[in-house]
Amino acid sequence: RLLNPASVLFGAVGRWRWRWANPVSANIPVLCVGNLVAGGAGKTPVALSLASRLRASGYATHFLSRGYGGAVRGPHRVDNDCDGPANVGDEALLLAAVSPTWVARNRVAGARAAALAGAEVIVMDDGFQNPSLLKDLSVVVIDGAYGFGNQRLIPAGPLRESVVDGLARADAVVILGADQVGVREQIPKHLLVLTGQIVAGPERLKLVGRRAVAFAGIGRPEKFFNMLEDLGCELVDRHIFPDHHLYREHELLLLADKAHRLDAILVTTAKDAVRVSKAFRGLIEVLTVTVSWDDENALDTMLGNLSH
Repeated sequence: RLLNPASVLFGAVGRWRWRWANPVSANIPVLCVGNLVAGGAGKTPVALSLASRLRASGYATHFLSRGYGGAVRGPHRVDNDCDGPANVGDEALLLAAVSPTWVARNRVAGARAAALAGAEVIVMDDGFQNPSLLKDLSVVVIDGAYGFGNQRLIPAGPLRESVVDGLARADAVVILGADQVGVREQIPKHLLVLTGQIVAGPERLKLVGRRAVAFAGIGRPEKFFNMLEDLGCELVDRHIFPDHHLYREHELLLLADKAHRLDAILVTTAKDAVRVSKAFRGLIEVLTVTVSWDDENALDTMLGNLSH
């Protein structure tokens, strides 16, 4: 209750920004993938999946990201050989491994830079709460097991804005995993609802039956630990770090030593791996994830409407 006044102020500031917003067009289609809660909904895997489908359809697809956790203001095209998480953030590095990626605090400037560089479609990883750039299609990603948490705004809860306000600007909703908390009941009937699951990548085959020390600094690390156990991995120890944590050498040495003493492998997420110095990456197994869609035809129809 003590945090409620701060939440009211947070919500008021957000509504004020949208009331006075004058979004600018990028002159090419912009697909925004966002969420209503702070971290852990599965936004980045969805953005990667949608961009992959757009590229497969022949569209030059570029990512646009704020570069959360990085110092670069941009517009800056990410170079995975030169850039690191300290300057462009971890999410931008993941995106750049797949498609050209731009980091820009000023989303309009970033979109224009992408268009000048040949982008035919822009996929925004986050930016749903940023009113500066006109979005042609906005997709809100929701974790079916978590939903909207306690339904309160930051800092009293996880919401970046009210569910009603956020969904009023959405064109589609993606529910990942089984809807365990009644998410569908809160979604307006006119919105397209897509469903799917986060599934482990091919590295899972190397983890079955293995003893492992797992570590993660992501939005909801328990989802990663549960996935490892569901794969048949025996977790002998687990370590949770802050979201977007930049791993220091002594932390990695301690983790490697513990894994050695417990006769276990060291395993983490792809998002964590880009925050590990290259000297240590060979010592760590990395589990990637992808999205498995329940209705690919509905998904492709939505993307087809974007590109026309």
